[in-house]
Amino acid sequence: MKLSQLNVLAFAILLAFSGFSFGQAFQAKAYYQTKTTIDMSQFGGGRQISPDQMKRMQERMKSFLEKQYTLVFNKEESIYKEEEKLEAQAGGGRGWVSSFSSSFTGGPKYKNVKEKLILQDQEFFGKKFLIKDELKSLEWKMSGETKQIGQYTAFNATATKPVTGFDWRNMRRRGNDNKKKNDSISAKKSDNPTDEIEMPKTIEVIAWYTPQIPINQGPDDYWGLPGLILEVNADRTTILCTKIIINPKEKDVIDKPEKGEVVTQEEYTKITTEKMEEMRSNWRGRRGRGRN
Repeated sequence: MKLSQLNVLAFAILLAFSGFSFGQAFQAKAYYQTKTTIDMSQFGGGRQISPDQMKRMQERMKSFLEKQYTLVFNKEESIYKEEEKLEAQAGGGRGWVSSFSSSFTGGPKYKNVKEKLILQDQEFFGKKFLIKDELKSLEWKMSGETKQIGQYTAFNATATKPVTGFDWRNMRRRGNDNKKKNDSISAKKSDNPTDEIEMPKTIEVIAWYTPQIPINQGPDDYWGLPGLILEVNADRTTILCTKIIINPKEKDVIDKPEKGEVVTQEEYTKITTEKMEEMRSNWRGRRGRGRN
């Protein structure tokens, strides 16, 4: 469904003032499920992978690829965090890909849209960091297209998002996509598994937001639209809202993350980049000694 620009504005205003109270004490809790798709065959190191091996790899990676989150938010603040769950490891040990991903464990993410502040608990190879930075906005382009997500009418918006740091959801094998050399970090082929990984410089984001909840918030670090973001499709990751509780009787406390060494996003990116280079160097050293 598509609407003209004037109809979009009128429709959004109508929806925004219907149904719920958005006074000073407003708070809500939204539940999101995320799913990231990865072509496991690209990490086979050149080996032929059988269907059974592929299935076991997918089971071991499931906890990284499919997650549940909650977003507690009011008019200015939000806290986005993964729901805790206990699960047994399938098939014993894990491959290097899943072990590598576990070193990028993210904790609660706090956003304050009034102060333009973002705080992120982050653990990297066993060390805790607190990323504190300016909450940057995307240049959203609104198409006027709509669709229904649950009981809400959602509007479409798109943006190009810079990729900062090593977000494992965007990792891919070098040369896996037919892109121009300028679009990603390039390197020669190597038997070092860390050399196989590349990060795109940007990803395309498709978001769906609802003016029925006229709050400038969304999951993860997404925000900046005239309504709560219900769905995000970013590269190979989909984030979908499955449930919203408006003004619950028992309200959650939106606490700012406090643990870890305080760094900016730029400083954290530098730390992770240097660690990747160290891993590559150590791997080459071990391979060199093994050939002697």
